[in-house]
Amino acid sequence: MPLLEPDPDALRPTTTRAPSPDRVASDRSQGTPQPLRGDLEALLGPEKVLWKVSDLVRYASDASPYRFTPQVVVLAEDVDDISAVFSYAHAKGRQVVFRAAGTSLNGQAQGEDILVDVRRHWAGIEVLGDGERARIQPGTTVVRANAALARHDRVLGPDPASSIACTVGGVVANNASGMTAGTTRNSYRTVRSLTLVLPSGTVVDTGAPGADEKLAEAEPELCAGLLALKAEIEADGALAARIRAKYEIKNTNGYRLDSFLDGSTPVEILRGLMVGSEGTLGFISEVVFDALPLHRLTSTALLFFPTLQAAAAAVPLFNEAGALAVELMDGNTLRASVSVAGVPADWAELPKEATALLVEFRAPDEAALTEYERIANEAIGGLELTAPVPSVTNAFTRDPGVINGYWKARKAFVTAVGGSRPSGTTLITEDFAVPPSRLAEACEALLELQERHGFDAAVAGHAAHGNLHFLLAFDAAEPSDVERYAAFMDEFCALTVERFDGSLKAEHATGRNIAPFLELEWGPRATELMWRIKRLLDPRTILAPRVLLDRDPKAHLRGLKTIPRVEEVADPCIECGFCEPTCPSGDLTTTPRQRIVLRREMMRQSPGSPVTDRYKRQAVDTCAGDSTCKLACPVGIDTGAMMKDFRHQRHSPREERTAALAAKRFKVVEKSARLAVGAAQQISDRLLESVTGAARKAVRPDLMPEWLPEIPGAAARRLPATRRVGAVAVYYPACVNRIFGEPAGYTGPSLPEAVVAVSERAGKPVWIPGDVAGTCCATIWHSKGYDEGNAVMANRIVEAAWGWTCLLYT
Repeated sequence: MPLLEPDPDALRPTTTRAPSPDRVASDRSQGTPQPLRGDLEALLGPEKVLWKVSDLVRYASDASPYRFTPQVVVLAEDVDDISAVFSYAHAKGRQVVFRAAGTSLNGQAQGEDILVDVRRHWAGIEVLGDGERARIQPGTTVVRANAALARHDRVLGPDPASSIACTVGGVVANNASGMTAGTTRNSYRTVRSLTLVLPSGTVVDTGAPGADEKLAEAEPELCAGLLALKAEIEADGALAARIRAKYEIKNTNGYRLDSFLDGSTPVEILRGLMVGSEGTLGFISEVVFDALPLHRLTSTALLFFPTLQAAAAAVPLFNEAGALAVELMDGNTLRASVSVAGVPADWAELPKEATALLVEFRAPDEAALTEYERIANEAIGGLELTAPVPSVTNAFTRDPGVINGYWKARKAFVTAVGGSRPSGTTLITEDFAVPPSRLAEACEALLELQERHGFDAAVAGHAAHGNLHFLLAFDAAEPSDVERYAAFMDEFCALTVERFDGSLKAEHATGRNIAPFLELEWGPRATELMWRIKRLLDPRTILAPRVLLDRDPKAHLRGLKTIPRVEEVADPCIECGFCEPTCPSGDLTTTPRQRIVLRREMMRQSPGSPVTDRYKRQAVDTCAGDSTCKLACPVGIDTGAMMKDFRHQRHSPREERTAALAAKRFKVVEKSARLAVGAAQQISDRLLESVTGAARKAVRPDLMPEWLPEIPGAAARRLPATRRVGAVAVYYPACVNRIFGEPAGYTGPSLPEAVVAVSERAGKPVWIPGDVAGTCCATIWHSKGYDEGNAVMANRIVEAAWGWTCLLYT
């Protein structure tokens, strides 16, 4: 056992509580069973198959309230891999679900058999022409795609709130829209073409010349079936009219039946059907979007009204004036949002009945924006506005800082309500749509329903499109709480359909949560058409069973995710995945979300369970600890800090003392390390690898670096000479640059020499203090959870930096 080996049991649960009923069973501790694992490794290669139980657990959770543990996870790299998995599923009677970012809210990306990761190897964007179109891989985040298009003053139509994390494939597969997309800028309206892999393995590029002829040759029965369904729908005037009416408002519930009315050929129908199909009809391997103009000039107002009715009455005025976004927040939402940094504190005093509209205009030029503002201000003059607290201005502004603050308040809905929910509760984010003319009535009915069933009453949404959002928090481990949730859903769905003729899913897609209520909204005739579409394209049901279509009336209650209490800092986690794109080690082992998911599974297990044995390596040891996850997290969780605390908890007193001693004597450590690196250049790499390997086993791997042939030589003993007099700044060469020099064969200046030379040439000379040796930024100790050593070095560098700065400016 290494001299400084951490306590492997320090992080295990120590309570005597009973294990959770939804824990991963101990008999699954060996991961993917045979022959499934062996078959897929032989088919795809071992590097593409994740089979350890920790891998299965971390992929079992996503942003939804559901949790299903897959049998295996496949990291598909290309269309050939997808086709191979489809062929295997057909031959062996298996089922396949796709997962990209895992930000979907209704369990669409969860499966109980083969789960295929289509994020890691599927990112990329090609801007076509002058930005009029873009060819995008499905694993590309919306933010990345828009960054590429912005150089051409273009943008994608869909703008979901999860753009920082969600991927284009998921956006298209769910027909996600967002604040401004409505019914005209969503994926269904702006996808020019797509390439897809059918369950049969046939690859279809809907934008390719002769696509219909190729499809007819490869899939004659499919083409005939699609045209037969089209003829049947068009022959039924009442059904066709009903379909058109259902899409006058936002609707992502079920398959896009209007594809049969909008498309004239099988390929055109197929292009429409794939949008919003949630991975149940095929895999979308590439998308060509029509990009929209990016209008950079913006004018925004946050307008406060005394009642919901007054706010709702104003929405049509702003729609007619050309507003790109009209967002609603009720009084409960406004007051709850004060817990979010940057939101005015006096909102806590807003009356319960107060309601706000966030109204935004965007224009290509000054003249157009001025005209928008003129029309909007005329509209405001006839409105019943209120200013119940000092921070309310009820005026349009072009100030980017103020505008960002308004949007931060609007997006604080999930942060404020979700982050403050009781510890141990599951969060469900729901959305629905009603005709915009009935917006106020729908809000009031929803708030009354929430209160009557014991849920926090709050509503926000895209008022311009009659699209409302609400949150439900309950304890999925408590049967009575699940019953309360079930009763609410039954009444909510009946209310939305029977009273408002609304959409049970406006932009979040059907998913497992609404699948049992599909027929309630669409009726038996249209619903049976959807089942026929599924049988036509996927007759063996290998793709995403029970995700969009499910005849079980209680299917939405199956697999609800319990949320065991963990560390206080992580308890608010809603497992949304916004943190994942920022994580440096996400593709190496785990992401911040997955570290919390695995920790929660630890708490579901009994003490000593083998299911989470790999938590040390998968979560704690490989976290970069840079805390960038906190910046992206909507509830401000610093998973990096939690991992560093875990590292500290595992340290023995001897290990802490050793680390503190290294900090106290760092000047000697630094010099010794530089000399050792210099001496190592004279010794063979093989011998050094053997020596450091033995030392790692004797001491501890993450404290003793392994020798690599690529390690550069030693740094110069002396830093470049500089003068304090005349310097404009202190230059502090990091300890790594004081120990390591340049790679073999390099003949130019060292990094410190280059910085000094460039600053001198720029007329901004820098000064390197003579006593920097023995100081460090403290990351060595802080990142590994050595609290005493961190305190020693942090205090030393702060005192030194203060002294250097005082000397420079006196």
